Amino acid sequence: MGAQLRVYKRRIRSVTATKKITKAMEMIAASRVVKAQRKVAASTPYAQELTRAVTAVGTGSNTKHPLTTETENPTRAAVLLLTSDRGLAGAFNSNAIKAAEQLTERLEREGKQVDTYIVGRRGVAHYNFRERKVAESWSGFTDEPSYADAKKVAAPLIEAIEKDTAEGGVDELHIVFTEFVSMMTQTALDARLLPLRLDEVAQEAKPQGEILPLYDFEPSAEDVLDALLPRYVESRIYNALLQSAASKHAATRRAMKSATDNAGELINTLSRLANAARQAEITQEISEIVGGASALADATAGSDR
Repeated sequence: MGAQLRVYKRRIRSVTATKKITKAMEMIAASRVVKAQRKVAASTPYAQELTRAVTAVGTGSNTKHPLTTETENPTRAAVLLLTSDRGLAGAFNSNAIKAAEQLTERLEREGKQVDTYIVGRRGVAHYNFRERKVAESWSGFTDEPSYADAKKVAAPLIEAIEKDTAEGGVDELHIVFTEFVSMMTQTALDARLLPLRLDEVAQEAKPQGEILPLYDFEPSAEDVLDALLPRYVESRIYNALLQSAASKHAATRRAMKSATDNAGELINTLSRLANAARQAEITQEISEIVGGASALADATAGSDR
C-alpha cells in the first residue's frame, strides 16, 4: 500500500510541473495574440486600399497584365501554404494543410500543374514525410512575421507569375492561410491572389451608391500595374502572415488552457486516490496494531493459566 501511495505522489508532482508549464505557455500566447491583433488591424486597411488601387487601374484600362488578366487556358498554378514553426496549437496546422490539399486536388482536377510553396516547419515536415515536392519553403518567423519576411516570400512568387509557363512560370497564384475571426474562431481558407478578380473586388470595395472615378495614367497603365504588382502581392502575403500568426497564438492559448484545466482535474483525481490509499494504509496499520495487541493479550492470558 505504501508503494501505491508513492506512485500517486510522484504522478501528482509530475502533473503539477506540467500544469505550471502549460499555464505559462497560455499566458505567453495570450500576450502575443494581443500584439498580433494590433498588427492585423494596422495592416488590413493598407492591403484593402492597395487592392482598390489595383482594381481602379485594372477597370480603368484595357491593358493585359498578369495582375488583372486571366489566361484563357491556365496550365500551372502556385499554392502558398502558411503554417507555423511550432505545434501545441490544436488543429491549427492540420486545418490549414487540409485546406491546401483540397485546393491542390481541385486545381489538379482542372488540369493544372501545382507548385507548392510553404511557410512554417510544420507544413514542410508534413510534405517531406509524405515525399511531396515543395518548390520553396521558409521558416523561423511565423510567430512574429515582418514586412521583410513577406517580401522574401513574395519574391519567387512574383518571379513565377511574370514568367511564361514554358519557362517554369505559373498562370495563377493561390494562398492558404488561417483567418483570425476572434479569440475563439480561426478559419482556414484559400484565396486567389493573381490574377485579381476585378468584378468581385470592385463590388466588395465599392461603398453603396459610390461612383467610381476615371483615371489618366502616366506614363501608362501597364507601368502603373508593373509598379503595383509587387506591392500588392507583398501586402496581401504580409496580412495573411499576420492573420496566421494571430490565429496560431489564439489556438495555442486555447489548447494550453484546456491542457491546464485537464491537468488540474487529473491532480484532483490523483489527490483523491492518494488520500484513499493513505487512509487504507492507516486502517491497515491500526488493524495490525489491534491484532498484535489482541495476540499479545491472548498469549499473556494463556501463560497466567
